[in-house]
Amino acid sequence: MFKKICIIGLGLIGSSIAHAARRAHPAMTVTGYDASADIRTRAAALGVFSAIPDAIGEAVSGADLIILCVPVGAMGEVAAQIAPHCQSGAVVSDVGSVKKSVIEAVQPHLPKDVIFIPAHPIAGTEHSGPEAGFADLFTGRWCILTPLEGTDAVVTEALKSLWQSFGSIVEFMSPKYHDRTLAITSHLPHLIAYTIVGTATELEKDIQAEVIKFSAGGFRDFTRIAASDPTMWRDIFLNNQEAVLDILQRFNEDLTALQKAIRQGKGEELFDFFTKTREVRRRIIEAKQA
Repeated sequence: MFKKICIIGLGLIGSSIAHAARRAHPAMTVTGYDASADIRTRAAALGVFSAIPDAIGEAVSGADLIILCVPVGAMGEVAAQIAPHCQSGAVVSDVGSVKKSVIEAVQPHLPKDVIFIPAHPIAGTEHSGPEAGFADLFTGRWCILTPLEGTDAVVTEALKSLWQSFGSIVEFMSPKYHDRTLAITSHLPHLIAYTIVGTATELEKDIQAEVIKFSAGGFRDFTRIAASDPTMWRDIFLNNQEAVLDILQRFNEDLTALQKAIRQGKGEELFDFFTKTREVRRRIIEAKQA
């Protein structure tokens, strides 16, 4: 269904979509746009885009599918910019990690004859920029679609098929359920990682040096997560406040219970808790999401 797609925002996800589209659909026209002239130049050097114009309207013109790959907080502004240039019947989608606020920000700007299908590919690395993108980023990873009520099933299936051609496993969810699920599987872990690494940076200088020198696997994993794009994650937390704060409250209650068990020397209680969490890791490995 999609002969020309336009990618707005040419960082890790945007450039990876271009790589994946070029590999899966060599005849497809793939245009791109980024507000940064430097990023437009760097993305053009990758050789995977058909064109990267200096004007957003030129990039969007004639596109069957426009994918917004910008920070969640910028979605509304970008939607307003592309709206006058969208052809009738075009599909607009996104890759944001929050869905409810993105729908509220984007939907009011789009013409009635443009179809909005929110999406979220659950894939990424700690690296950013157009050079960080690669075609296999989505292979074997989930992509969640949250189509709005009344969306044409044929169009939804077309977008599903496109993501499947990129190697993704596609799942459908409601926006609210998506935001609550991601709050615990993605947003809270990032918040914890930022906090732990932040705590390490405030230690006395001599201890800081030892923390870096003797970083074990656990701390290294936290630093990898905490190296994620700060603009993106600032916007995620601000735009998924309700779900994140609810899950954070549950986490604080569990943490308090663990503190009490450690203080009171309840080894059996700690052992049982750690056994349950170990089982979760086994299930993730079995689901091939490790």
